[in-house]
Amino acid sequence: MEKARIGFIGTGWWATANHLPVLKKRADEAGDVELSAVCRLGQDELRQVQEAFDVPCGTEDYRRMLDEVELDGVVVSSPHTLHFEHAAAALERGLHVMVEKPMCTKSADARELVRLADEKGLHLLVPYGWHHKPYIQEAKRQLDAGVVGTIESVLCHMASPIRGLLQGLDFDHEANGGGLFAPDPATWADPVVADGGYGHAQMSHSLGLMSWLTGLMPREVFAMMTEANSRVEMYDAVTVRFEDGVIGALSGSGDIPEGQMFQLDIRIFGSEGMLLLDVERARLAIHRHDGRDQVHDVAPDAGAYSCEGPPENFADLVLGRDVENYTPGDAAMRSVMILDAAYRSAKSGVLERV
Repeated sequence: MEKARIGFIGTGWWATANHLPVLKKRADEAGDVELSAVCRLGQDELRQVQEAFDVPCGTEDYRRMLDEVELDGVVVSSPHTLHFEHAAAALERGLHVMVEKPMCTKSADARELVRLADEKGLHLLVPYGWHHKPYIQEAKRQLDAGVVGTIESVLCHMASPIRGLLQGLDFDHEANGGGLFAPDPATWADPVVADGGYGHAQMSHSLGLMSWLTGLMPREVFAMMTEANSRVEMYDAVTVRFEDGVIGALSGSGDIPEGQMFQLDIRIFGSEGMLLLDVERARLAIHRHDGRDQVHDVAPDAGAYSCEGPPENFADLVLGRDVENYTPGDAAMRSVMILDAAYRSAKSGVLERV
């Protein structure tokens, strides 16, 4: 394949701030990507996207785009409660899919997307930017090589400066990555539209990363969540039992001050030692019971978030190049499984099966 023909379903804040600019630059410079079609609601907004990124076909009907435009892959950036519908439709038509996080909100839907992609031999990718950081990829290599032995317990914490978003307040998108449009407050702050708060909005990142690093499969979840002058949860405290008796403590907070770096701290404990991974303090350290420790030289800003890697990775995968999918649907599926059970547990007050 000489050129990957990409369509887009949903082009709000993040799609126009990241995915479209990254792939537009590649289309202009490398010439192996074509921005073929875009679908979003609102005729005026649709025209803005088409003009800004030189996309020839625009429609408000995603089915029409999938049926009438010759495509090889689709980027889904619609509100996350629509991700399953849109991603499944693209996969059913034999198209590779990059779908924003959370991949979907229900465990059964996540399993179905992975099943569809596997059945049809298609790539399914969720754009987690941190997976493309070199020191985080080194952590993955070390864990795959068994550096901590058999994993026995994990700790995973994330915190973000998104209090205003979760409260439905105005968001300065130009100061937060740019893009043509500010995010729709309902997609973050309305409990019906968002189907959750900080968990879906941000812990989908941390749990996707933890799942990719460890390969752990969740079985039971107990969770407590609380709001903070918001209608969706601002804070999450989650306990998970994985297969083989592994346990995990997972937490999230949407309330660190503006201007502070994201916190994402993962600690993996095993029979032979522990691995410590941090993006705020940018560290990768391995400490073993036999004393063969590793403290990697990581630049202070190595954990700063960026998301150019996933769309570039997606384009390479669509083109059939021999590259690894660093943010596979399988890892995202396990993140969804945890969050689905966590929201059910927070509501029921009891341990919930995944």
